[in-house]
Amino acid sequence: MTRPTQIALRPMLPDDGPILAAIFAASIDELTGDDYAPAQQAAWIGTADDEASFAKRLQAQLTILATVAGEVAGFASLKGQDELDMLYVQPDAVGQGVASALCDALEKIAKGRGAGGLRVAASDTAQGFFAKRGYLALHRETVPLGDEWLGRTAMRLTLAAPDTEH
Repeated sequence: MTRPTQIALRPMLPDDGPILAAIFAASIDELTGDDYAPAQQAAWIGTADDEASFAKRLQAQLTILATVAGEVAGFASLKGQDELDMLYVQPDAVGQGVASALCDALEKIAKGRGAGGLRVAASDTAQGFFAKRGYLALHRETVPLGDEWLGRTAMRLTLAAPDTEH
């Protein structure tokens, strides 16, 4: 019998950089192998080799963490008003609602900030997750990472207009 997972959300703190870099690397390494070659995965993971720069990037955005039993299980970041920039979940927490809780929160925040929609550049691994949430594929794109190229899909979710009736 499985108990429901209790997920708590909190903002990123200055000391969270190393754990977020570790989740980023583990997520790519363990979850994207069906969609990307090992060299592509290594190039992608390499973007967080400088933990201080990685943390600085996340601190410049609205970054929230999901915790399960007090341990960080995933994180997501909102860049500007309407771009979901990063969403990564610890591999052993996949399927427990962590990514959904993070997306729910960022979608609500974006809507509250007046965004009419939310954009995401979804990896091939994450595209199905976003499609199930109502994100529509706009176009394919390829981005360079070192000597490698990674394919992804630009997607957009239309956020319902705020209720203005009183």
